[in-house]
Amino acid sequence: MTPTIYGIKNCDTMKKARAWLDGQGVAYAFHDYKAAGIDRTTLAGWVAEHGWETVLNRAGTTFRALPDADKFGLDADKAISLMLAQPAMIKRPVLDLGKRTLVGFKPDAYAAAFAG
Repeated sequence: MTPTIYGIKNCDTMKKARAWLDGQGVAYAFHDYKAAGIDRTTLAGWVAEHGWETVLNRAGTTFRALPDADKFGLDADKAISLMLAQPAMIKRPVLDLGKRTLVGFKPDAYAAAFAG
């Protein structure tokens, strides 16, 4: 299976992750969820695997610009709805390795995932 990296084309962290993959000669597919969107099933799977607290990018400008009412009382369902409405709130990148995913870019985690 070819890994798929999910994110936004012009994100600096995405550029670092893609450069790492390219530098290691890893073939991958790229899914720009700002341009192509993301489906609820995929997003719910990431939340089930990692928790909404990891998948929702609360440090980003999109989340910070939300009205306080939208930020209050967050749970998995509300976080998924927010991310579906505004995919820029999904932490980047999400690397789908088939049997598991990695959220965010850490060179050591990527190296471990592709070792052996």
